[in-house]
Amino acid sequence: MAEFEPKIVAFVCNWCTYAGADLTGTSRIKYASNVRIIRFPCTGRIDYMLLLKSFDEGADGIIVSGCHPNDCHYTSGNFHARRRWIMFRSLCDFIGIDTERIKFSWVSAAEGAKWADIVNSTVASIRAKGPYTDYKKVAKYPEKEVNHG
Repeated sequence: MAEFEPKIVAFVCNWCTYAGADLTGTSRIKYASNVRIIRFPCTGRIDYMLLLKSFDEGADGIIVSGCHPNDCHYTSGNFHARRRWIMFRSLCDFIGIDTERIKFSWVSAAEGAKWADIVNSTVASIRAKGPYTDYKKVAKYPEKEVNHG
C-alpha cells in the first residue's frame, strides 16, 4: 500500500509569505509539493469559511500565513487575522473540528527557509494523522424523521 500523501491548502499574504515561498523556490530549497497556495492581499481578508470549504472539498490540512506582527502592508490586517483565528479556533473546538490540522504562522519575504520548514512539518504531522475523514461526520446534519401520522 502506498504511503498517504496529504492535501494541504495554504492561504497566504501576497506581500510576505507568498514572497517568502517564492524565495524558497529561487533559493532551490526543497520542500514537500503537497501544498496548494492561495494568495490573498492580506491575511486579514481571509474569510474563515474558506477553511471549512477546503476541508469540505477534501483538504487534509491547512496553513494560514502572513506578515509578522507590526509588518503588515495594510497596517493591522495580520492583527485582525490573529483575532479572527482565536475566535475561529474556539468555534472549531466547540463543533469538533481538529484544529491541529490548521497551522497559523508568520513568514516574511526574507524567510524562505522558514516557509519550507513550516510546509515540511505540516505535511509530516498531517501524514501521521492520516486523511481527514472526520470533517464529513462533523459537517453532516442528521436526517430528520418525518412523522406522517
